[in-house]
Amino acid sequence: MSTTNEQNEAVESHEDVATESNVTESNEQTSVEQDVQTLLVEARAQAAQHFDSLLRLQADMENLRRRTEREIDNAKKFALERFINDLIPVLDSMEMGLQASNQAVNEQDTIRQGLEMTLKMFQDVMARFHVEAVDPTGHPFNPQEHEAMTMQPSKEHEPNTVMFTVQKGYKLHGRVVRPARVVVSSAAA
Repeated sequence: MSTTNEQNEAVESHEDVATESNVTESNEQTSVEQDVQTLLVEARAQAAQHFDSLLRLQADMENLRRRTEREIDNAKKFALERFINDLIPVLDSMEMGLQASNQAVNEQDTIRQGLEMTLKMFQDVMARFHVEAVDPTGHPFNPQEHEAMTMQPSKEHEPNTVMFTVQKGYKLHGRVVRPARVVVSSAAA
């Protein structure tokens, strides 16, 4: 009988160990499931934060795009505002000169002086905006800055030299806006 008792005790002991093992495994599995659930909740919260940040960033970028477009449109519309404000006094001066020329009392010298002053005002405005006149008379012909109207044989000028300027050219910040129209010398026959 002692063998049977010993066997029963061994089986009961084994069952107790197995039960404890099952309880431990169950507790560990529950703990792992809780950890996974906690990590999942944290991951979802972080994903929601990132999504919210993404939406805010997209809205900021859209606002920046709209603001930039508006600023570019305004820059295009009003780019010449300063230039126009500087030209208005020149226009006023020209109108006053025209009115003065209609009066019989004025002399030619007064009108000429008024025109000279108006021309000086206009040249000052052009200089403030980096517009320079190109009068190449006496200089070698440059097809990038000059437009040859005709060529004339000349003993006084070297070939391909600008003899005289028909119409001045203009540059804006060094770039040709209008080429000077010139008469160019050729070798004398």
